Amino acid sequence: MRQLHIKVLVGLFLAAGVLAWGGARLWDSYGTLPSVPVAAPIVLALIAAVLAGTAFSLRSRLRAQRERRPGAKGVDPLMAARSVVFGQASALVASLVSGLYGGVGVFLLTAGLEVEPRRDQVIHAGLSVLAGAAVVAAAVFLERVCKLPDDEDRGGADAAL
Repeated sequence: MRQLHIKVLVGLFLAAGVLAWGGARLWDSYGTLPSVPVAAPIVLALIAAVLAGTAFSLRSRLRAQRERRPGAKGVDPLMAARSVVFGQASALVASLVSGLYGGVGVFLLTAGLEVEPRRDQVIHAGLSVLAGAAVVAAAVFLERVCKLPDDEDRGGADAAL
C-alpha cells in the first residue's frame, strides 16, 4: 500500500478550489448561489474525530504489544489495513470537499459581504476547510501509526501496512 503524499492532497485541494471558484462565479452571474450546508463542517469534524480516535487506540495497542505487557490486546493486521484505507480515502475526499468549499468561500469574500447570508456562508465554508484539514491531519497520523517498523529499514520504501 502506498503512502499518502501531501503534494497530491494539496493539488487536489487547489484544483477543486479553482474549479469551485469559477463555478461559483458563473452560477452567481445566472442567479443565486447555492448555500454551503451548516452540516458540512460538523460531518468533517466527526470524521476527523473518528480517525484520530482510531489512531490513538491503535497506537496504544501497538505500544503495549511491542512492550510485551501482560494482557496486551494485539492488533489484527487486516483491521489496521482497513483503518489505513479508510483514512486515505477520507483524506482524499476531505481534500476535494475542502477545496470546493474553499473556492466558494473565496468567491464570496471577493464578491462582497454586504448581505448577512453571505457572511454566514463564508463562515461555514471556512469552518469546512478547517475541518477538512483536520481530517487530512488525522488520516496522515493514522497512517504513520500503522506503518510497519521494517518499512523504514528498506531504504525508504513507500509501503504502509
